[in-house]
Amino acid sequence: MQARKIGPEAADQAALWAVQIDSGSVDPETDAALRRWLDEDPRRRGALLRAEAALSFMDRGRALDRVVPRPAPRPIWIRRKWMLAGAALAAGLAAALILVPEALHFSTGLGQMLQVPLSDGSMVAINTQSAVDVSMHAKLRDIALIRGEAWFQVAHDGQRPFLVSAGRIRVRAVGTAFAVHRQERGAEVLVTEGVVETWTVGAEAQRVRVGAGSKTYIDEDASTRPTVEAADTARALAWREGQIVLEGESLAEAVAEFNRYNARKLLITDAALAQERIVGQFRATEPMTFAVAVSTILGASVLQQGDLIQLSAASRH
Repeated sequence: MQARKIGPEAADQAALWAVQIDSGSVDPETDAALRRWLDEDPRRRGALLRAEAALSFMDRGRALDRVVPRPAPRPIWIRRKWMLAGAALAAGLAAALILVPEALHFSTGLGQMLQVPLSDGSMVAINTQSAVDVSMHAKLRDIALIRGEAWFQVAHDGQRPFLVSAGRIRVRAVGTAFAVHRQERGAEVLVTEGVVETWTVGAEAQRVRVGAGSKTYIDEDASTRPTVEAADTARALAWREGQIVLEGESLAEAVAEFNRYNARKLLITDAALAQERIVGQFRATEPMTFAVAVSTILGASVLQQGDLIQLSAASRH
């Protein structure tokens, strides 16, 4: 028999306790109250741990170099419409400041990656230069990928579908794991666990189901019916570990990928060199290390000028 899920009221109370603990305002009296609250339902300990973990992620996120900036500022803690007395609790004020966000917003800058635990137990990993809005409702978990790429590990909840929007594209899941990469005229959907259903608004008849280990590309204009194909999910999602994995891509493709993560840009000055194929695994935020490897593997010349790293075919004498 499955254990019953903890209700949203208890989750909100756990959030409040997490704020008090984090602010150091738990005195002997409130500590006793906290213990009584925990003893009333054993599931509350898990709720408190999740709340503390969420608060920790908000405070400490990690980037590719282990440091991630805080999400774009909004008056929120990371819980389903938490009513927080954050500042008031920390200061011991009598009146609490109640903050009810319309949505949670998270974004990353160049070369940054953010992992965000959601109030339902799901997790979102957000890639470089990406933005995500999260709205939790009673019957729907509504996520908008504003730009870029994100991977979603979805907690199972048969009564509350998990819906990701990327422009006119929709991806629906209940309990699974998948990535969505929004592009200029559509989005790539890649599934690592379970099955998702995806479609373009206005072309619901062309919706497709994508299973684990597969991917598809969805057009914004629905001009072609999506096709599903096998995918190397581990390689495609290596960015979650700060890596770029190349298995025979052209140097031009590799350079474009590195330039997604770095202010120091790579530039190929030779058309023939751009078509050369390369294999290897590299840190996404180390373009010079990659350039040196290209020099060794392909015999290219490397010239750095400010924030530009030029790759050229070696001169022959």
